[in-house]
Amino acid sequence: MNKKSILVTGGAGFIGSHLVRHFVKKYQDKYYIINLDKLTYAGNLENLKDIENYDNYKFIKGDIKDIELVNTIFEKYNIHSVIHLAAESHVDRSIENPLEFVTTNIIGTLTLLNAAKKHWKNDDDNVFYHVSTDEVYGSLGETGKFLETTSYDPRSPYSASKASSDHFVRAYSHTFGLNTMISNCSNNYGPYQFPEKLIPLIINNIVNNKTLPVYGDGKNIRDWLYVEDHVKAIDQILHKGKYNETYNIGGDNEWMNIEIVHKLCDTVDEKLGRSPGTSRKLITFVKDRPGHDRRYAIDSAKLKSEIGWLPETDFATGLEKTVDWYLNSQDWLENVTSGEYLNYYKKQYEQ
Repeated sequence: MNKKSILVTGGAGFIGSHLVRHFVKKYQDKYYIINLDKLTYAGNLENLKDIENYDNYKFIKGDIKDIELVNTIFEKYNIHSVIHLAAESHVDRSIENPLEFVTTNIIGTLTLLNAAKKHWKNDDDNVFYHVSTDEVYGSLGETGKFLETTSYDPRSPYSASKASSDHFVRAYSHTFGLNTMISNCSNNYGPYQFPEKLIPLIINNIVNNKTLPVYGDGKNIRDWLYVEDHVKAIDQILHKGKYNETYNIGGDNEWMNIEIVHKLCDTVDEKLGRSPGTSRKLITFVKDRPGHDRRYAIDSAKLKSEIGWLPETDFATGLEKTVDWYLNSQDWLENVTSGEYLNYYKKQYEQ
């Protein structure tokens, strides 16, 4: 094949499916995209039905911890680069079962790094791109933003596992000469996000007249980034970024959790023809999550100045597009919430 093969891990998940779709459609003559996904509760091939028959796309069901499988993929498809998104990503689940996050997020990343080290020559232009999170930096006060130089201070088993995997990626760069890139992004939102995360959870519960759980006082602040803007940033970093560098990706879009919930209540009520204030009555403040970081905010100045990326989707537009997608995708929601999800969250989210 004349096309370069890119291995995308976790490509059936939320961010991964958007990234796979973007690369498959945009680079039909340049890249052959191999999507390796274990298809856990958050991975869903329905997310990619529109591209499953493209001739530059292949899906492989498998675990990134499977050493034999990963090495076979590198050999068979002559993998040129890796975009590594596969991870256990929900903080609540990491508090419940930290070991699962260690094995997937750390051991899985090491398995991929070892395969890259084995199959790539240091003088080639192969690159291992690791997609990470702003949570590795810890928590901010009322002012300031995370920089690429901010010291790591993870506060949850999830963020600790991601911080560790970041460090291993950098270590393989320094020790073995592997070409690497890391990006740390703020909170993503948009279509196809599994409804354990705040925005789809609240939308789904509003539709079904269920309790809207808000941790603590609801004043924890996050920087929100529309998922398609994140994918475009990854694309630009891969093609224009420098090897062995880190880039922060943020939306310049800080909101308190309770403000997000209020916006969603009012937007969904209006779209469903309900009386104003109907869904706000469903808001219930629940016991705060252990170690809940107070504020995240990303400084994307390096990405903007060196590469020229800017977020394109303002929050009002992105949130409305997201709400519309979930309201029009009730079959998708029913399918993904019919199994493990409801069992796991029954006590917490069904009151």
